[in-house]
Amino acid sequence: MSDKKKTTKGAESTAGLLPGLKSEVEQKDYLSKETMAAVAGQTGLTLNSVYGVASFYAYLPVSPVGKNVIKVCSCLPCEMKDVPAVVEGIGREIAIGPGQTTPDGKFTLELVSCMGACDQAPAMMINDKLYGDLTAEKIAGILKSY
Repeated sequence: MSDKKKTTKGAESTAGLLPGLKSEVEQKDYLSKETMAAVAGQTGLTLNSVYGVASFYAYLPVSPVGKNVIKVCSCLPCEMKDVPAVVEGIGREIAIGPGQTTPDGKFTLELVSCMGACDQAPAMMINDKLYGDLTAEKIAGILKSY
């Protein structure tokens, strides 16, 4: 019976963890170690547990990101539609690769798993806006609008 109580207590301590972490990102743009430590203290979880959850989700950055976060889908349908060319095109336009931020802090480029836009492959998101059926020409125009 004590195991059941521990499981229930553990589940209660994680209730609201994702919404809470998302709220912190909306306020501070990323989850610093200090922020994750505070969340751990509030929930009774370890810092490692909070970091594990935060680092699992692409929408919860654990390091500073640019003003505009470019997420390029790297799942199989996008790979089949030549997503490496998309990443190269972005690199040519803003001179960064995956996992990097431009020196001016304007863009961060990330590769992510499926974005649910397989019918528009290859696809990317900039902040919350989806762009699909990408070509090198489209990439240049899209990035210039930011």
